[in-house]
Amino acid sequence: MLRRFVLVMLVLTFILAAAVTAYADPGKPNFSAGVYADGEAWGTKRTTDLPAPNGKNEQSFDKIFVFTNGAEGQLPVGEAAPGNPMYNGGRWWVHTATWIDDLPHDKFVLTSYEEVMFHYELGHIIIADAEVYFQCPLLPVK
Repeated sequence: MLRRFVLVMLVLTFILAAAVTAYADPGKPNFSAGVYADGEAWGTKRTTDLPAPNGKNEQSFDKIFVFTNGAEGQLPVGEAAPGNPMYNGGRWWVHTATWIDDLPHDKFVLTSYEEVMFHYELGHIIIADAEVYFQCPLLPVK
């Protein structure tokens, strides 16, 4: 229970930080790198919180992985990005990703869903659903 509470608090901290950045200059998107997806850095503009899926629309969300102990420079990693037919326009379902303590190698920055899943399947990363949903389209970094 304590572990789940800590994970939820970490995710909420990330979301608050993203919200502060996104709302710092209302109406202006942030074109600085804020999310990795499909191997690229993307800017973003957080727009709104969304209700949880209703049992019929889970496929309309992409997963976004927020690292609790990522390598220096690690950004959240989205499941898909613009141009990918699987991209859902920036509707995100937050998951936490945590590197295990006893890694056979150093942690490094992951930039794609495939990389996250590769290390998850090897047992290097633990993933947990944070049950947080929001809208935040991805924009080219300038």
